[in-house]
Amino acid sequence: MILSRDTRANNLARIGSQPIALAAAIFAVVVVGVASMALWRAYTGTSPELDRAAAARQLQARAAQASEQLVEKTKGLEATQQESIDQLQVIQDQLQTVRRILAVQQADSKRLSEQVSGLTEAIEGLRQSFASAQAAEPAPAPAARNKSVRTRAHATRISHQKRAKARG
Repeated sequence: MILSRDTRANNLARIGSQPIALAAAIFAVVVVGVASMALWRAYTGTSPELDRAAAARQLQARAAQASEQLVEKTKGLEATQQESIDQLQVIQDQLQTVRRILAVQQADSKRLSEQVSGLTEAIEGLRQSFASAQAAEPAPAPAARNKSVRTRAHATRISHQKRAKARG
């Protein structure tokens, strides 16, 4: 094992003593790596830079489209909101009109109710007056009452005839 360590150290020392050969070997490895990447890109037909640029353009286009959609939706919401406000205003105006009509109808109803109460009281008063008048007068015989009505009607006719002759 001691010999193998010495041999390794000798080899490293020999490589370290020739920097140009070391640099040339590293350069060759880098050139082979770059060439292999270039061949791989050429073979697949894609380049990460082009892919990134295309992806960035696509993201910008999507962002612009999303922004336009947001603007359109915002305008649509504004229009819908304005329509709702207008409809609400119309409904409020109609509600005020209905309230006014209802107040007028209630006033008319109250006035009519008072008039009906007044008429009911007047009718009741007339009934009581009629009932008390009938109770105060003795009821004449039906035939005699009819006779007196006929006599009065006949007397009224005669007096009208006399007046008509006197005028003429």
